[in-house]
Amino acid sequence: MISVDYTMFIQMANFIALIFILNAILYKPIRKILIERKKKIQGYKEGIEGLQRDASESEETFQAKMSEARQQGVQEKEAMKQTGQEEEKRLISEINQKAQAELEAVRAQIAKDAEDARRGLEKETKAFSAAIVEKILGRAVS
Repeated sequence: MISVDYTMFIQMANFIALIFILNAILYKPIRKILIERKKKIQGYKEGIEGLQRDASESEETFQAKMSEARQQGVQEKEAMKQTGQEEEKRLISEINQKAQAELEAVRAQIAKDAEDARRGLEKETKAFSAAIVEKILGRAVS
């Protein structure tokens, strides 16, 4: 059983002193470290959230610029395509005109050569017909 004497008061004083000593030496530093750790973690969380917001904004800006660049690229591609088609039409037209001019020149040359050949053959036809008649008749015809 518990007896109440002066040792109980010593034990109570000892217990209270131990509480104050442990509080000063152990509990307060541990609580201080836990509070600092909690503040650090909260600071890291806030930093992470800020960086995530910055990254999100940067990604949105990047996506917007990429979209704009793609649109500009498509427009430039279409403009170049259109210019190329116009140049192609112009070159084809120019080549067709040159080909038609050359074709007309060749046709005119062929017609001239044919006419020259016809005149030459007409001259030779009289000589050939006279030679054939002489061979068939066996005598000279004038």
